[in-house]
Amino acid sequence: MKEKILNSIDEFNKYRAPEAKANLISFDNLVIRVEFTGPFCMSCGFYDYFDDLRIIFEEMGLKTEITLIEETEEGAIVDFKLKNT
Repeated sequence: MKEKILNSIDEFNKYRAPEAKANLISFDNLVIRVEFTGPFCMSCGFYDYFDDLRIIFEEMGLKTEITLIEETEEGAIVDFKLKNT
């Protein structure tokens, strides 16, 4: 599972960085916690970036839902809860 998570984040960063960069903070069997940083936090599509990563997770076989968005000065910390498949 960790490999799928890291590959998903790499895929996200391949197309979104440096505007929005995702970094894995932690994960367990229920929650993937990701920090998003970059100048994207000034854009009108701020929350769209989080959904973009959720879609990439799904493409990698990890069905998730966003359960927490904590805005920070540099961007946000987002929790993706794993759903049963």
